Amino acid sequence: MEDKLNIAIAQIAPVWLNKQATIKKVEAAISEASSQKASLVCFGETLLPGYPFWLDLTGGAKFNDPMQKKIFAHYLQQAVSIEHGDLDSICALVKEKQIAIYLGIAERAGDRAGHSIYCSLVYIDELGVIQSVHRKLMPTYEERLAWGIGDGNGLRVHSLKDFRVGGLNCWENWMPMARSALYAQGENLHVAVWPGNTNNTIDVTRHMAKENRMYVLSVSGLMRKEDISAEIPHHTEIASSASAVLGDGGSCIAAPDGSWVIEPLGSQETVVSATIDMGEVRKERQNFDPSGHYSRPDIFDLRVNRERQKLVTFSDE
Repeated sequence: MEDKLNIAIAQIAPVWLNKQATIKKVEAAISEASSQKASLVCFGETLLPGYPFWLDLTGGAKFNDPMQKKIFAHYLQQAVSIEHGDLDSICALVKEKQIAIYLGIAERAGDRAGHSIYCSLVYIDELGVIQSVHRKLMPTYEERLAWGIGDGNGLRVHSLKDFRVGGLNCWENWMPMARSALYAQGENLHVAVWPGNTNNTIDVTRHMAKENRMYVLSVSGLMRKEDISAEIPHHTEIASSASAVLGDGGSCIAAPDGSWVIEPLGSQETVVSATIDMGEVRKERQNFDPSGHYSRPDIFDLRVNRERQKLVTFSDE
């Protein structure tokens, strides 16, 4: 049995709202994680090409506002089209390095007509094959001004050596039924992705670890005022309301007993790895397993719709 697994956090800042430049940073981090002998490396929420920080800084809810339209149009242009091959070079590198990844993307979804954006978490296996694309079930608060509402298609776990790994975006990690859908599939390594805030990761990471007696890797992006490039439409207006640090990291790893494997990181860009041990999962499942001996399926019944939602079905398909 391969009880030990080396996993890595890639806590980096995007080249904000620049897809191609951010891909290069992602690829550099993959290579660095590979050099640390990691079998899995994880990146923050919509790191590629970046989280929509402008919404909170520029009155994003103004209806029919020319500035909001122009910034969104730029975001849409820089969003990731999987169908058009935007992840191909990453998949090729993953295959070369034989390392799996979880990558947060702003997805320009071709199966939803190609002009809406979804907060998606992509799992690419060590053979370079995209195995799942999980679209955030419910964007949070102002995020709904930039992202569409996802579906259950990506609520899946994947085998990685002897581990079963799954992931959720940001505040989805507070949704009990979303967590339960992954737990019931045998999840014992959970990846939680965030745009970048220690306040988000410090409590829920340890909570989930203890709740399902599993390892939890929380990975955040970084965002600083200096990352607001002059190439971005209305960059002056965005920067004028921005604090020096908009996303301060907080990436971390918790063990099945809730103890820290890696305590929340500060605001530095870094790739850091740690070895986890399936034996620790088995020890903690002795007295509590919420989908096994501590479950009550005769009382509780959760049904999950994993069909990819689509607008229209054509009779000649």
